[in-house]
Amino acid sequence: MLNKLNRLLDNAGITLPENQKQQLVGYVELLHKWNKAYNLTSVRDPDEMLVRHILDSIVVEPHLEGTRFIDVGTGPGLPGIPLAIIRPDAHFTLLDSLGKRVRFLRQVQHELRLENITPVQSRVEAFPAEPPFDGVISRAFASLTDMVSWCHHLPAENGRFYALKGLRPDDEISVLPAEFSVEEIVRLQVPALDGERHLVVIKPNRN
Repeated sequence: MLNKLNRLLDNAGITLPENQKQQLVGYVELLHKWNKAYNLTSVRDPDEMLVRHILDSIVVEPHLEGTRFIDVGTGPGLPGIPLAIIRPDAHFTLLDSLGKRVRFLRQVQHELRLENITPVQSRVEAFPAEPPFDGVISRAFASLTDMVSWCHHLPAENGRFYALKGLRPDDEISVLPAEFSVEEIVRLQVPALDGERHLVVIKPNRN
């Protein structure tokens, strides 16, 4: 699996230290193992997980600004855990409302010795942002309007929303509430992945 990861990283032009690669592979192994009982992801094949979960998550990293992030609706830790592995100087709160997912995240935290993640079981509307976050990240979590409405209290004054999407979501962008504006839309390149990937960066319009 490490060889496959190395090939994917080379194709994406991403260079990582060996220990981070080992952690990413370790995460996929845990996800594959726990998936049988917990049904954490519809992706069953570990090699496919490397593409659709690992690479798909870490290509976002160059676009993130700040050191405190929250991954809302993280599921089994995506994209939060791969990002936390490759950005050890940042902290990631991983929020999910399902207990079994949060138990899995705590197991990953323990086995991979990840000190820069905090798994939390909560609904996003009920979670207090104290202090607020530099970035609010979501991957296939909700529409852009739902994301900014449910998570409006989470970003700091200069914080941003980072929404990972497939096709460019022009319909969603056109109905975004007036209190928010799209700062950037990035077309992401994910080797060996069929279909498009986009990152939509949204900023709150502060008075």
